[in-house]
Amino acid sequence: MTAASNLLVNGLPGFSAAALRELAAIRLCEPETAAQGDHLLNPEFIDWVMSRATKPAAVLIPIVERREGLSVILTRRLDNLRSHSGQVAFPGGKIDPEDASPQAAALREAAEEVALDPMHAEIIGQLPDYFTGSGYKIAPVVALIDGAAQLRANPQEVDYIFEVPFEFLMNQQNHRRGSREFQGKERYYFEMPYGEHHIWGVTAGILRLLQERLFT
Repeated sequence: MTAASNLLVNGLPGFSAAALRELAAIRLCEPETAAQGDHLLNPEFIDWVMSRATKPAAVLIPIVERREGLSVILTRRLDNLRSHSGQVAFPGGKIDPEDASPQAAALREAAEEVALDPMHAEIIGQLPDYFTGSGYKIAPVVALIDGAAQLRANPQEVDYIFEVPFEFLMNQQNHRRGSREFQGKERYYFEMPYGEHHIWGVTAGILRLLQERLFT
């Protein structure tokens, strides 16, 4: 286990952007041997998920260093959106034909949704594609965000922006398994309740994947 991993597992202060950058350079470049996505907790739905998850998309996992430690920037989507309405989400969306890469798409979407200037974002890695039952093949792009970045919610897409401590999200003790009935069967998903915020579904699944890639 690395020094950075020890810091987080032991709950000690001082896990810094530099430590995360170092860890990401090692752990976020490892090859993936199996498809990741909503089917991991629901093996009986794997064919259904993989047949639907065809629309290329990208999200930005924005991690910012504050005085009290690292935190992850998240949004709550508006209730009237066509996809994942009212849910906690990363900035992100479909990859457009003119996007040069998933990284470019993630940065463009973050600029559109939360007014993040790409100059304030340092991409440090990318997770394996995450396949969703809602029809998306998502490329999760991990970035360190300059603490001086000024964010603003796009009123056409985002209800509000908030932050959650990175240490909280990377602690498996805060990961729960929720369930709902779907097509006559129990369907399971990760959830990470934080105060008034219900982090679940795809967002929680991607955060769980990040935790596993970095710290297990």
